Amino acid sequence: MDPIVRDENPAGSNPTTNPHLEQLIQSQPTRRSLLASAFGGIAAVRFLGGGSLLAGAAAAQDPGGRGHGHGPLLGFTGIQASDADQLQVPAGYTAQVLIPWGTPLFRHSAMFQEDASNSAADQEGQVGFNHDGMHFFPLGRGPAASQRGLLVLNHEYTDANQIYSATQGNVITNDAAGREKVQKALAAHGVTVVEVECDRHRQWRHVRGSRWNRRITGNTPMLFRGPVAANHPALASTITPSPKGTLNNCANGHTPWGTYLTCEENWNGYFGTDDPNWTPTALETRYGVTRTGFSYNWHRAEPRFDLAVNRNELNHYGWVVEIDPTDPNGTPVKRTALGRFKHEGATVTEARGRVVVYSGDDENGDYLYKFVGERPWRQERAHGRSPLDHGTLYVAKFEADGTGSWLPLVHGQGPLTVANGWIDQADVLIRTRQAADAVGATRLHRPEWVAVHPKTGDVYVTLTNGSGNGAAVNSGRDPNPYGHIVRFREERGDHTRTTFGWEVFLLAGDPAYDPAVPPQQIAFGSPDGIWIDPDGRVFIETDISNSSQNRPDRGYDNIKNNGMVVADPRTGDVRRFLVGPRGCEITGVVTTPDQRTMFINVQHPGESTTFWNNQFGAPSPASPSTVSSWPFGGRPRPATVVIQKVDGGVIGS
Repeated sequence: MDPIVRDENPAGSNPTTNPHLEQLIQSQPTRRSLLASAFGGIAAVRFLGGGSLLAGAAAAQDPGGRGHGHGPLLGFTGIQASDADQLQVPAGYTAQVLIPWGTPLFRHSAMFQEDASNSAADQEGQVGFNHDGMHFFPLGRGPAASQRGLLVLNHEYTDANQIYSATQGNVITNDAAGREKVQKALAAHGVTVVEVECDRHRQWRHVRGSRWNRRITGNTPMLFRGPVAANHPALASTITPSPKGTLNNCANGHTPWGTYLTCEENWNGYFGTDDPNWTPTALETRYGVTRTGFSYNWHRAEPRFDLAVNRNELNHYGWVVEIDPTDPNGTPVKRTALGRFKHEGATVTEARGRVVVYSGDDENGDYLYKFVGERPWRQERAHGRSPLDHGTLYVAKFEADGTGSWLPLVHGQGPLTVANGWIDQADVLIRTRQAADAVGATRLHRPEWVAVHPKTGDVYVTLTNGSGNGAAVNSGRDPNPYGHIVRFREERGDHTRTTFGWEVFLLAGDPAYDPAVPPQQIAFGSPDGIWIDPDGRVFIETDISNSSQNRPDRGYDNIKNNGMVVADPRTGDVRRFLVGPRGCEITGVVTTPDQRTMFINVQHPGESTTFWNNQFGAPSPASPSTVSSWPFGGRPRPATVVIQKVDGGVIGS
């Protein structure tokens, strides 16, 4: 999530008094003592069917990791926290910058200009800005599957201080220059599909001009499928009668039939108006829509984003978008059965032949969802139907005793009736947050990425922090500036079931400030991205806001730059694997099938840095802790990075 631009209310937009997970944890003193004493913050909570999740996971998991026999999963020496302007990896590892922002994709694409003077048209042919969620789709089988493939990555948002040159300026005006700036920003959003390959020296490169390469942007035509059709009255736009564009593409997912899922997160902040008569509806208020948005001011140059002129454009966003990376001419599809909210990701797993999709709503006080397909996905596709268009959307309700249930968001069930003002299933999905409010879902501290353990089936969800990580530190974990990770198991390990057991897997934080964090645990904060490799290593990426770094009053001074830690769920061992350059967020993580190449993304290095004042004259206040010239010693650029072991072994082993 964008660490600079937040919603105006750091407490979120949830007006309900639905129970909060933090209250459930605090209500059980025995749970608190377990959390404080268990190594790595792992609690042995009783689960449905008896036994603890931790014990079950240890029994189910293979005793060793691929490529290193039956020893511990973590074979590297953890590195120290750092505030240096460089990307650091453990001894025995290398890091190679692969595709920074502005990398030309097509034969005719313009080269990146160091002063950021590239035009909107140039940007359409280049890798987008602020890389985020990502997946690798192999092109080939056997060993070749790990040497060549399609890398598909999201681009979350743009920073006007970084994407425009000093000559262009960073202020949006109601003229041709302002429209050009908005178009450049739209072109830098969305998704990049790029072919990558590894040479015999184990160096990776992107294939410029590959027939697979593609940019999907804020202007790309879109389809709507599922209960909310493109002709739905709530989607009737005065500016874009045919829906186009995807924005604020944060985390991601991928399907067993080989497509990519990109998720629209903080889309509300792109809209605004200068009309003094505009007031938000209840629906807009629930989704954090305000007159000023995130102060992008796009509405001043493009009426498409003016709330007073083109209100229904809002409803074009907040969806999961499906993209076929092997069809460069295919139209992306917004799969409305998965609901409309600030999707942080769409993690897909299978159960009884059906697809199950987990997704967090990344705002403080909002909810965790899952979609369960109606029929086996192969059967659906054989009949020409999308497995993502037919099924049931649920929202999670947690209980203090360590159990929980999935509440259906189905028109006509529970409070979601015509008598209560719910028109039909499309209405339920357009107003997903309000539907979840009505059924009594459990509020959470910014539910973000979700990962499913490939061997145990356990589900992990990162709860990044509460009330913003600029909140003061206190031992009660409320407002929880550090965040934590919750782990749960569906009843009988069946992801289609509607009951589960849960526990807090890991408390983030600094033991020097927070006694709830085990003293032997390394200090880290604000877990965001999470991914589990085939052996069971849990890779966790962090999203500490720049305003919190090096601030003793906020307890982040020892944590320093954002990075990645790795946890062994069998033992609770947690080690720091990577530290990013100044002002960045580490996000997006995946390996090749052989686990010997890892791709990660470095987002917004040097955001709000004084580099612009020093080099290009563009105004941008900063603190010295975020000044960056990564990765090439000039203008900071988001980038995808390749991580490999010098000996060619499995990453993390």
